[in-house]
Amino acid sequence: MSDDVQNWIKQTVTEHPVVLFMKGTAQFPQCGFSGKAIHILKESGVKDLITINVLEDAEVRQGIKDYSNWPTVPQLYVKGEFIGGSDIMTEMFESGELQALFKD
Repeated sequence: MSDDVQNWIKQTVTEHPVVLFMKGTAQFPQCGFSGKAIHILKESGVKDLITINVLEDAEVRQGIKDYSNWPTVPQLYVKGEFIGGSDIMTEMFESGELQALFKD
């Protein structure tokens, strides 16, 4: 895995408040888990969301798994911190923890 990809991922997650690495786009998710993640973020009132379609670049798809040491996509980052995948997002949304992350 190239350092360029790791550096790009780090820069992306630190420069943007909310980043979701997913399969597909927010408008057209290409797996159920990515669709669920987008739905949860919309329900949480997230407006400033950056999505990265890992299906467009195999290096990024593998790179994000290496970066987080997490084997699956989607992956949510808030303020540079790895939050988790759709299961963790669901649990946090149901408890109100996720929405609290988006408050200033």
